[in-house]
Amino acid sequence: GVLGSGDFARSLAMRLASSGFRVVVGSRNPKRKASLFPAAAEVTFQAEAVKKADVIFVAIFREHYSTLCELADVLVGKILVDVSNNTEINHHKESNAEYLASLFPACTVVKGFNVVSAWTLQSGARDGNKQVLICSNNQEAKRTVAEIAQVMGFSPVDMGCLSSACEIENIPLRLLPAWKIPIFLALGLFLCFFTYNLIRQVIHPYIREQKNKLYKIPIEVVNTTLPCVSYVMLSLVYLPGVLAACSQLYHGTKYRRFPDWLDQWLQHRKQIGLLSFFCAALHAVYSLCLPMRRSHRYLLIETAVKQAVEKKMTIWVEEEVWRMEIYISVGIIALGLLSLLAITSLPSIANSLNWREFSFIQ
Repeated sequence: GVLGSGDFARSLAMRLASSGFRVVVGSRNPKRKASLFPAAAEVTFQAEAVKKADVIFVAIFREHYSTLCELADVLVGKILVDVSNNTEINHHKESNAEYLASLFPACTVVKGFNVVSAWTLQSGARDGNKQVLICSNNQEAKRTVAEIAQVMGFSPVDMGCLSSACEIENIPLRLLPAWKIPIFLALGLFLCFFTYNLIRQVIHPYIREQKNKLYKIPIEVVNTTLPCVSYVMLSLVYLPGVLAACSQLYHGTKYRRFPDWLDQWLQHRKQIGLLSFFCAALHAVYSLCLPMRRSHRYLLIETAVKQAVEKKMTIWVEEEVWRMEIYISVGIIALGLLSLLAITSLPSIANSLNWREFSFIQ
Protein backbone atom coordinates (compact mmCIF):
# COMPACT_ATOMS: atom_id res chain seq x y z
CA GLY A 1 0.00 0.00 0.00
CA VAL A 2 1.04 3.60 -0.71
CA LEU A 3 -0.58 6.54 1.04
CA GLY A 4 -0.06 9.76 -0.91
CA SER A 5 -0.19 11.00 -4.47
CA GLY A 6 2.93 13.16 -4.79
CA ASP A 7 5.97 12.62 -7.02
CA PHE A 8 7.61 10.20 -4.62
CA ALA A 9 4.41 8.21 -4.11
CA ARG A 10 3.93 7.87 -7.88
CA SER A 11 7.56 6.81 -8.41
CA LEU A 12 7.32 4.35 -5.53
CA ALA A 13 4.12 2.81 -6.86
CA MET A 14 5.64 2.53 -10.34
CA ARG A 15 8.76 0.80 -9.02
CA LEU A 16 6.81 -1.57 -6.78
CA ALA A 17 4.47 -2.53 -9.62
CA SER A 18 7.33 -3.12 -12.07
CA SER A 19 9.01 -5.31 -9.42
CA GLY A 20 6.01 -7.64 -9.31
CA PHE A 21 4.18 -6.38 -6.22
CA ARG A 22 0.45 -5.83 -6.07
CA VAL A 23 0.12 -2.11 -5.35
CA VAL A 24 -2.88 -0.28 -3.96
CA VAL A 25 -2.70 3.51 -3.61
CA GLY A 26 -4.71 5.42 -1.04
CA SER A 27 -5.75 8.95 -1.97
CA ARG A 28 -8.34 11.46 -0.78
CA ASN A 29 -9.25 12.10 -4.44
CA PRO A 30 -8.78 8.74 -6.19
CA LYS A 31 -10.71 9.64 -9.37
CA ARG A 32 -8.60 12.73 -10.02
CA LYS A 33 -5.28 11.04 -9.17
CA ALA A 34 -5.80 7.66 -10.83
CA SER A 35 -4.37 8.80 -14.19
CA LEU A 36 -1.07 9.74 -12.53
CA PHE A 37 -0.30 6.18 -11.44
CA PRO A 38 0.60 3.10 -13.53
CA ALA A 39 -2.29 0.99 -14.75
CA ALA A 40 -1.09 -1.94 -12.63
CA ALA A 41 -1.68 0.03 -9.42
CA GLU A 42 -5.17 0.23 -7.93
CA VAL A 43 -6.05 3.76 -6.82
CA THR A 44 -8.77 4.02 -4.18
CA PHE A 45 -9.68 5.83 -0.99
CA GLN A 46 -7.20 5.70 1.90
CA ALA A 47 -9.43 3.54 4.12
CA GLU A 48 -9.91 0.96 1.35
CA ALA A 49 -6.19 0.92 0.55
CA VAL A 50 -5.23 0.35 4.19
CA LYS A 51 -7.64 -2.59 4.47
CA LYS A 52 -6.11 -4.33 1.44
CA ALA A 53 -2.43 -3.89 2.38
CA ASP A 54 -0.16 -5.35 5.04
CA VAL A 55 2.82 -3.09 4.34
CA ILE A 56 1.95 0.58 3.86
CA PHE A 57 4.34 3.27 2.62
CA VAL A 58 3.40 6.59 4.20
CA ALA A 59 4.39 9.07 1.49
CA ILE A 60 2.88 12.23 2.96
CA PHE A 61 4.35 15.16 4.89
CA ARG A 62 4.77 15.02 8.66
CA GLU A 63 2.22 17.85 9.02
CA HIS A 64 -0.45 15.57 7.51
CA TYR A 65 0.19 12.53 9.71
CA SER A 66 -2.65 13.56 11.99
CA THR A 67 -5.13 13.20 9.11
CA LEU A 68 -4.52 9.45 9.26
CA CYS A 69 -5.76 9.20 12.86
CA GLU A 70 -9.27 8.42 11.64
CA LEU A 71 -7.78 5.24 10.14
CA ALA A 72 -6.23 4.13 13.44
CA ASP A 73 -8.58 1.15 13.88
CA VAL A 74 -7.89 -0.16 10.38
CA LEU A 75 -4.12 0.37 10.75
CA VAL A 76 -3.79 -1.90 13.79
CA GLY A 77 -1.07 -4.51 13.21
CA LYS A 78 0.10 -2.98 9.91
CA ILE A 79 3.69 -2.16 8.99
CA LEU A 80 4.06 1.55 8.27
CA VAL A 81 7.12 2.55 6.24
CA ASP A 82 7.94 6.22 6.81
CA VAL A 83 9.70 7.67 3.73
CA SER A 84 9.56 11.35 4.73
CA ASN A 85 12.33 13.91 5.15
CA ASN A 86 12.58 17.31 6.80
CA THR A 87 13.45 20.68 5.29
CA GLU A 88 16.07 21.41 7.97
CA ILE A 89 18.49 19.28 9.99
CA ASN A 90 17.03 18.40 13.41
CA HIS A 91 13.97 20.52 12.61
CA HIS A 92 11.94 18.67 15.24
CA LYS A 93 12.91 17.22 18.61
CA GLU A 94 11.88 13.74 17.51
CA SER A 95 12.23 12.15 14.09
CA ASN A 96 9.29 11.86 11.73
CA ALA A 97 9.29 8.09 12.14
CA GLU A 98 9.20 8.32 15.94
CA TYR A 99 6.39 10.87 15.70
CA LEU A 100 4.44 8.51 13.43
CA ALA A 101 5.01 5.66 15.88
CA SER A 102 3.67 7.79 18.74
CA LEU A 103 0.48 8.50 16.77
CA PHE A 104 -0.07 4.83 15.94
CA PRO A 105 1.28 2.70 18.82
CA ALA A 106 -0.62 -0.36 17.54
CA CYS A 107 1.38 -0.29 14.30
CA THR A 108 4.99 -1.21 13.55
CA VAL A 109 6.88 1.72 12.07
CA VAL A 110 9.93 1.23 9.83
CA LYS A 111 12.06 4.11 8.56
CA GLY A 112 13.31 3.57 5.03
CA PHE A 113 13.61 4.72 1.40
CA ASN A 114 14.03 8.40 2.40
CA VAL A 115 17.60 8.55 1.03
CA VAL A 116 16.41 7.30 -2.38
CA SER A 117 15.20 9.94 -4.83
CA ALA A 118 12.06 9.73 -6.95
CA TRP A 119 14.30 9.70 -10.04
CA THR A 120 16.17 6.65 -8.75
CA LEU A 121 12.88 4.86 -8.14
CA GLN A 122 11.72 5.59 -11.69
CA SER A 123 14.95 4.76 -13.50
CA GLY A 124 15.99 1.86 -11.30
CA ALA A 125 18.86 1.33 -8.86
CA ARG A 126 21.41 1.18 -11.68
CA ASP A 127 21.18 4.98 -12.16
CA GLY A 128 21.38 6.07 -8.51
CA ASN A 129 22.40 5.16 -5.00
CA LYS A 130 21.53 1.50 -4.39
CA GLN A 131 21.56 1.67 -0.59
CA VAL A 132 18.29 1.85 1.34
CA LEU A 133 18.83 2.67 5.02
CA ILE A 134 16.32 0.91 7.28
CA CYS A 135 15.67 1.09 11.02
CA SER A 136 12.90 -0.16 13.30
CA ASN A 137 12.31 -1.60 16.75
CA ASN A 138 10.81 -4.73 15.19
CA GLN A 139 13.25 -7.15 13.55
CA GLU A 140 10.57 -8.99 11.59
CA ALA A 141 9.22 -5.75 10.12
CA LYS A 142 12.74 -4.69 9.16
CA ARG A 143 13.30 -8.03 7.46
CA THR A 144 10.06 -7.65 5.50
CA VAL A 145 10.92 -4.15 4.25
CA ALA A 146 14.49 -5.25 3.47
CA GLU A 147 13.15 -8.08 1.30
CA ILE A 148 10.94 -5.61 -0.57
CA ALA A 149 13.96 -3.34 -1.16
CA GLN A 150 15.99 -6.28 -2.48
CA VAL A 151 13.27 -7.31 -4.92
CA MET A 152 13.16 -3.68 -6.13
CA GLY A 153 16.89 -3.89 -6.90
CA PHE A 154 18.25 -1.98 -3.90
CA SER A 155 20.70 -2.91 -1.14
CA PRO A 156 19.08 -2.64 2.31
CA VAL A 157 21.30 -1.50 5.18
CA ASP A 158 20.19 -2.21 8.75
CA MET A 159 20.72 0.95 10.81
CA GLY A 160 19.37 -0.49 14.09
CA CYS A 161 16.48 0.73 16.22
CA LEU A 162 13.98 3.45 15.38
CA SER A 163 16.04 5.92 17.38
CA SER A 164 18.42 5.99 14.37
CA ALA A 165 15.67 7.53 12.24
CA CYS A 166 16.77 11.05 13.17
CA GLU A 167 20.25 10.41 11.77
CA ILE A 168 18.82 8.80 8.62
CA GLU A 169 16.51 11.77 8.04
CA ASN A 170 19.44 14.18 8.33
CA ILE A 171 21.52 12.43 5.65
CA PRO A 172 19.72 13.88 2.57
CA LEU A 173 20.02 17.40 4.03
CA ARG A 174 23.78 17.37 4.54
CA LEU A 175 25.88 19.03 1.85
CA LEU A 176 29.19 17.17 1.41
CA PRO A 177 29.79 16.63 5.16
CA ALA A 178 33.12 14.84 4.64
CA TRP A 179 34.39 17.49 2.21
CA LYS A 180 34.06 20.71 4.22
CA ILE A 181 37.44 20.55 5.99
CA PRO A 182 39.39 19.43 2.87
CA ILE A 183 37.73 22.13 0.73
CA PHE A 184 38.49 24.88 3.24
CA LEU A 185 42.04 23.54 3.52
CA ALA A 186 42.48 23.64 -0.26
CA LEU A 187 41.02 27.15 -0.47
CA GLY A 188 43.31 28.37 2.33
CA LEU A 189 46.39 26.93 0.63
CA PHE A 190 45.30 28.37 -2.71
CA LEU A 191 44.91 31.86 -1.24
CA CYS A 192 48.32 31.69 0.47
CA PHE A 193 50.18 30.54 -2.65
CA PHE A 194 48.17 32.83 -4.91
CA THR A 195 49.04 35.85 -2.76
CA TYR A 196 52.73 34.91 -2.77
CA ASN A 197 52.81 34.39 -6.55
CA LEU A 198 50.83 37.60 -7.13
CA ILE A 199 53.37 39.59 -5.12
CA ARG A 200 56.31 37.92 -6.82
CA GLN A 201 55.11 37.94 -10.44
CA VAL A 202 52.92 41.07 -10.62
CA ILE A 203 53.31 43.49 -7.71
CA HIS A 204 57.10 43.23 -7.31
CA PRO A 205 57.91 43.94 -11.02
CA TYR A 206 55.46 46.85 -10.96
CA ILE A 207 57.09 48.45 -7.91
CA ARG A 208 60.70 47.82 -8.92
CA GLU A 209 60.58 48.26 -12.70
CA GLN A 210 57.20 49.94 -13.33
CA LYS A 211 56.15 46.98 -15.52
CA ASN A 212 52.43 46.34 -15.74
CA LYS A 213 51.95 42.56 -15.69
CA LEU A 214 48.38 42.35 -14.46
CA TYR A 215 47.54 40.23 -17.51
CA LYS A 216 49.41 37.35 -15.84
CA ILE A 217 46.84 36.97 -13.04
CA PRO A 218 44.12 34.88 -14.80
CA ILE A 219 46.46 32.29 -16.34
CA GLU A 220 50.09 32.38 -15.19
CA VAL A 221 49.59 33.23 -11.51
CA VAL A 222 46.77 30.71 -11.15
CA ASN A 223 48.77 28.09 -13.05
CA THR A 224 51.76 28.63 -10.78
CA THR A 225 49.55 28.31 -7.71
CA LEU A 226 47.71 25.09 -8.60
CA PRO A 227 50.69 22.67 -8.56
CA CYS A 228 51.83 24.11 -5.22
CA VAL A 229 48.43 23.37 -3.72
CA SER A 230 48.40 19.93 -5.35
CA TYR A 231 51.80 18.94 -3.94
CA VAL A 232 50.99 20.12 -0.43
CA MET A 233 47.60 18.40 -0.47
CA LEU A 234 49.20 15.16 -1.70
CA SER A 235 51.74 15.40 1.11
CA LEU A 236 48.90 15.86 3.59
CA VAL A 237 47.43 12.55 2.38
CA TYR A 238 50.44 10.49 3.46
CA LEU A 239 51.73 12.54 6.40
CA PRO A 240 49.00 11.43 8.90
CA GLY A 241 49.82 7.78 8.13
CA VAL A 242 53.43 8.42 9.07
CA LEU A 243 52.37 10.23 12.26
CA ALA A 244 50.02 7.37 13.12
CA ALA A 245 52.82 4.82 12.65
CA CYS A 246 55.15 6.89 14.86
CA SER A 247 52.45 7.08 17.51
CA GLN A 248 51.98 3.30 17.46
CA LEU A 249 55.72 2.70 17.68
CA TYR A 250 56.06 5.18 20.52
CA HIS A 251 53.28 3.58 22.58
CA GLY A 252 54.24 0.03 21.57
CA THR A 253 50.72 -0.94 20.49
CA LYS A 254 48.37 -0.48 17.55
CA TYR A 255 45.26 -0.62 19.74
CA ARG A 256 45.71 2.73 21.44
CA ARG A 257 43.25 5.36 20.20
CA PHE A 258 44.72 8.19 18.14
CA PRO A 259 44.15 11.80 19.21
CA ASP A 260 40.96 13.30 17.80
CA TRP A 261 42.79 15.67 15.44
CA LEU A 262 44.83 12.80 13.97
CA ASP A 263 41.78 10.57 13.72
CA GLN A 264 39.87 13.27 11.80
CA TRP A 265 42.90 13.84 9.57
CA LEU A 266 43.11 10.13 8.72
CA GLN A 267 39.41 10.01 7.85
CA HIS A 268 39.72 12.93 5.40
CA ARG A 269 42.67 11.53 3.42
CA LYS A 270 40.56 10.36 0.48
CA GLN A 271 38.93 13.77 0.01
CA ILE A 272 42.27 15.57 0.35
CA GLY A 273 43.80 13.26 -2.26
CA LEU A 274 40.96 13.82 -4.74
CA LEU A 275 41.28 17.59 -4.33
CA SER A 276 45.01 17.23 -4.98
CA PHE A 277 44.21 15.41 -8.22
CA PHE A 278 41.66 18.10 -9.13
CA CYS A 279 44.28 20.85 -8.74
CA ALA A 280 46.82 18.83 -10.73
CA ALA A 281 44.31 18.26 -13.55
CA LEU A 282 43.50 21.99 -13.66
CA HIS A 283 47.23 22.72 -13.76
CA ALA A 284 47.60 20.43 -16.78
CA VAL A 285 44.75 22.19 -18.61
CA TYR A 286 46.11 25.65 -17.78
CA SER A 287 49.57 24.58 -18.97
CA LEU A 288 48.18 23.40 -22.31
CA CYS A 289 46.51 26.81 -22.71
CA LEU A 290 49.71 28.82 -22.15
CA PRO A 291 50.80 28.88 -25.83
CA MET A 292 47.31 29.99 -26.89
CA ARG A 293 47.46 33.36 -25.11
CA ARG A 294 47.81 36.55 -27.08
CA SER A 295 50.63 37.69 -24.77
CA HIS A 296 52.59 34.55 -25.70
CA ARG A 297 52.11 35.31 -29.40
CA TYR A 298 53.44 38.83 -28.87
CA LEU A 299 56.55 37.39 -27.20
CA LEU A 300 57.09 35.05 -30.16
CA ILE A 301 56.77 37.93 -32.62
CA GLU A 302 59.11 40.06 -30.52
CA THR A 303 61.69 37.25 -30.43
CA ALA A 304 61.40 36.78 -34.20
CA VAL A 305 61.88 40.52 -34.81
CA LYS A 306 64.96 40.63 -32.56
CA GLN A 307 66.37 37.60 -34.36
CA ALA A 308 65.81 39.28 -37.73
CA VAL A 309 67.40 42.54 -36.58
CA GLU A 310 70.42 40.71 -35.21
CA LYS A 311 70.50 38.57 -38.37
CA LYS A 312 70.50 35.30 -36.43
CA MET A 313 69.71 32.29 -38.55
CA THR A 314 68.82 30.00 -35.63
CA ILE A 315 68.24 30.17 -31.87
CA TRP A 316 68.16 26.41 -31.39
CA VAL A 317 69.71 25.34 -28.06
CA GLU A 318 69.90 21.59 -27.77
CA GLU A 319 70.10 21.49 -23.96
CA GLU A 320 67.08 23.76 -23.45
CA VAL A 321 65.00 21.78 -25.94
CA TRP A 322 65.74 18.46 -24.24
CA ARG A 323 65.15 19.95 -20.80
CA MET A 324 61.68 21.17 -21.81
CA GLU A 325 60.76 17.88 -23.52
CA ILE A 326 61.78 15.86 -20.45
CA TYR A 327 60.02 18.34 -18.15
CA ILE A 328 56.71 17.94 -20.01
CA SER A 329 57.12 14.15 -20.24
CA VAL A 330 57.68 13.80 -16.50
CA GLY A 331 54.67 16.03 -15.85
CA ILE A 332 52.45 13.81 -17.98
CA ILE A 333 53.68 10.67 -16.20
CA ALA A 334 53.12 12.31 -12.80
CA LEU A 335 49.56 13.27 -13.74
CA GLY A 336 48.95 9.71 -14.97
CA LEU A 337 50.14 8.22 -11.67
CA LEU A 338 48.05 10.69 -9.68
CA SER A 339 45.05 9.80 -11.86
CA LEU A 340 45.59 6.13 -10.99
CA LEU A 341 45.62 6.96 -7.28
CA ALA A 342 42.46 9.07 -7.62
CA ILE A 343 40.54 6.43 -9.57
CA THR A 344 41.43 3.59 -7.18
CA SER A 345 40.30 5.68 -4.20
CA LEU A 346 36.72 5.78 -5.54
CA PRO A 347 34.52 3.30 -3.63
CA SER A 348 33.24 1.56 -6.77
CA ILE A 349 36.83 0.81 -7.87
CA ALA A 350 38.34 0.24 -4.42
CA ASN A 351 35.70 -2.38 -3.60
CA SER A 352 36.88 -4.48 -6.54
CA LEU A 353 40.49 -4.54 -5.25
CA ASN A 354 41.84 -6.66 -2.43
CA TRP A 355 44.10 -5.14 0.20
CA ARG A 356 47.34 -6.28 -1.45
CA GLU A 357 46.34 -4.77 -4.80
CA PHE A 358 45.34 -1.48 -3.20
CA SER A 359 48.61 -1.32 -1.21
CA PHE A 360 50.60 -2.09 -4.36
CA ILE A 361 48.99 0.83 -6.21
CA GLN A 362 49.66 3.13 -3.26
